[in-house]
Amino acid sequence: MSRIFVMTNHKGGIGKSTSATNVAFGLTQVLRQIDAPKQRVLLIDTDSQGHASLVTTGRATYGRDESLYTVLMAERQEAASVMLDCITVSHWDDNLHVLPASPLLEGAERELIGVPGAPYRLANPLQQIIHNYAAVVIDTRPSFSLMTETALLAATDALIPIEPRYLESVGLQSVINKINDIREGWRHQALQVNGIIVTKMDKRVRGHVELLQSLQEHQVLGQLIRGVIPVNEAVAYAHHAHLSVFEYDARCAASQAYAELVGELVKQMFAKAGA
Repeated sequence: MSRIFVMTNHKGGIGKSTSATNVAFGLTQVLRQIDAPKQRVLLIDTDSQGHASLVTTGRATYGRDESLYTVLMAERQEAASVMLDCITVSHWDDNLHVLPASPLLEGAERELIGVPGAPYRLANPLQQIIHNYAAVVIDTRPSFSLMTETALLAATDALIPIEPRYLESVGLQSVINKINDIREGWRHQALQVNGIIVTKMDKRVRGHVELLQSLQEHQVLGQLIRGVIPVNEAVAYAHHAHLSVFEYDARCAASQAYAELVGELVKQMFAKAGA
């Protein structure tokens, strides 16, 4: 079964979209290198700000006829075919496909109030087309809204980006609890908290080092660390150029850290497939 990774946290500005886009692109590169049977990866942007859509496709103007909004508002029987029509190819790589966000998602939650099965309006059509992809990566907005709940109900693996700051670490357990609440409340047993991605790590900052060490030493949370991404100006420059950090500077520290993270996720994908 294809893995569906969702990047989620209720805090903004922590590198969530950066992680989602670069992990998605990195997966296509590794899958090509190992000549995997399936090499396409789908990136789904559920954030109305559309940052992931913008950097991977060069556009931020998707509307009611060509975006995730279109899928959410489609008739249930037509949603899968509508989804296929709305998916576009990223300019980063032909094997990276994108279901773009739209500013209209801002009001989608109000429109979906009272609509039967609303939280499954992403999961259901996705399951009908997922055979086309080796993996799916979902970017979410910085809140536990209906859009985020919809993303979690479509996912198998939740990844939590977090900055090495005190208030972030305090809120980490509440994020994990919320994911588990959705898992148990909706009986979505396929959803697991896969791990934590520490972003914007600066070893020159004593507080960063101490909080990372504290997290690593935690009996439970320490085992969930999947990657530590250093603060790196190449990330900002890559965003400005609408490039992945790998394409902008493959040798920079952030590229190397994301490559290690992607490698770990690919190992998980094939380990589970062979189990």
